[in-house]
Amino acid sequence: MAEIGAVYYGGKGQNVKNICSSDAVPGRIEQKLCQPCLSKDIQTEADVFCSTCDEFQCTECSNVHNTHAFLRNHKLVNVKEVKPKLVSFDMKGLDQCDQHQKVLEFFCEDENQLCCSTCAIVDHRKCNSVVEIQKIAGRYASASYQLKVKLQEVTEKGEKVVQCTKLSKEQLDQDVKEIPLTIRRMRDNVMKMFDDLEVSVPKDAESFKTETLDKLTRKQSNSEKLAAEATKSLETIDNVYQNGTPSQQFILEHRMKKQVDELSSNVDKECQRLETVTVSFNFDETLKLPPLPISDYVPGQLTLAYSVSEAVKPVAPVDPIFKLTKITSIDLKQAGDDMEEPLYTGLDFLSDGRLVAVDRFNMKCLIYNEKLEKVGSYQLSYRPQSVVAVSEEEVAITSDDRHFVVGTIDDTTPVRIVSQSGEEKDFRVDFPDKKYPIATSACTYIRNSDKVVLTDRYEHTVYIYDIRTDTRIVVKDDKIKQPGGVTVGPSNSILVCSIETDSIVQISQTGRVLSSYKLDMRFPRYVLVSRDKSIVTNACLGENRLQTFKITY
Repeated sequence: MAEIGAVYYGGKGQNVKNICSSDAVPGRIEQKLCQPCLSKDIQTEADVFCSTCDEFQCTECSNVHNTHAFLRNHKLVNVKEVKPKLVSFDMKGLDQCDQHQKVLEFFCEDENQLCCSTCAIVDHRKCNSVVEIQKIAGRYASASYQLKVKLQEVTEKGEKVVQCTKLSKEQLDQDVKEIPLTIRRMRDNVMKMFDDLEVSVPKDAESFKTETLDKLTRKQSNSEKLAAEATKSLETIDNVYQNGTPSQQFILEHRMKKQVDELSSNVDKECQRLETVTVSFNFDETLKLPPLPISDYVPGQLTLAYSVSEAVKPVAPVDPIFKLTKITSIDLKQAGDDMEEPLYTGLDFLSDGRLVAVDRFNMKCLIYNEKLEKVGSYQLSYRPQSVVAVSEEEVAITSDDRHFVVGTIDDTTPVRIVSQSGEEKDFRVDFPDKKYPIATSACTYIRNSDKVVLTDRYEHTVYIYDIRTDTRIVVKDDKIKQPGGVTVGPSNSILVCSIETDSIVQISQTGRVLSSYKLDMRFPRYVLVSRDKSIVTNACLGENRLQTFKITY
């Protein structure tokens, strides 16, 4: 089994290369951006911090302190001398363990649970990966947006329920009061009804007959014309095919096609509206009965019903559609010690924002900073296929004969899990009995909803498998042609490379295509998301590129 697209499912794996430590790789610093520039949607590294303005500034923006006299007493400090502020916030018990009333300090990645010190020792001592929260807090994508969306939905639905129940109570009281009045009105109107019946019903029936006869006459006339035109056209066709030249026959076919289609469409419409019209008047059977005691016969019916108002029907949640704005782009060229032109087949973000990539053709692992400046390069002894950042200092690199998690090549089980001990186990999903050769499929795992996403390049299809229910959604769309790399984006939507259309496509977990972003690179193959940023690379010899994008809603 060999890996196609690695997904970090839990644990550090066995094939971990400790190549990203502070001593081994230069360039890992916390970058602070100029806040005035950010307000203009420009990313510039800050050089100083103004404690009076309480903001980081670049050299150009900080020069305003020398221009205006009232700003000259502001204290400017070199950004490297600024120490991070620790802000105390009352969590009102949310940071306390429900069972032991201790502060939650640990997180069990195996069971996806928060732990206090007692939980970690008693309940999770056999788990493979229990880590300190403060060390991994920056690694996970923020879920605040999803939480706020759900809470907003709860608030709106709660308010709708309150409003609906108030209206229902008022309506119920009014309906009960109306019943006696309805009966009295009926008693007064029954006698008048029969007086009016003899006059109104025949009059209405006559009007209906006149109106209907007009419609039927027009329908008959239209159909006769259509039939006559069709007969005439048939005669013309027979004439030309018996006496005309091949050129005349060819011209006739093309000239008649539109006319025949129109005739066919019109006659189909008439056929769909065929009706048989009748007129009758019959009394309700109950009115033919002799008078009976009210206990035996009630000339009416009390209806008790529940209905759902349009205003309070549940509304399907709206998936946020985001845009990609290019930040940086570099061309991947053959370096002096490279054997071939680079081909990046694996990407991942480290927790401090740096990018780790593996070059399959030149057997290298490379590190880039946020400006896509190369800050580290490591020669490997094998051809790598993919890479996963396990922690700030460790990555796992997979190759054709070394694997960590998930994708397979030429195997009927395209996605698997590998434990820390090296044992393999399958997802409980009924995958199709199909083998995917290398570069024909990719996969990712959505942890929050326990779903596996699999692409089939030459079927132009994206599959979304629900592990909990063993069901799948099949996504086919004109925007998705030769799907390649796939990853989990903001709000747990799915981003997939559409190789043939040179674009990135956003898909919801329900399989709805939300948006498509056209790239200025050919054949995009691999895509990755980290917080509000995305990285894309392609596989086009002579035009290889690596690009970063800002994600906005």
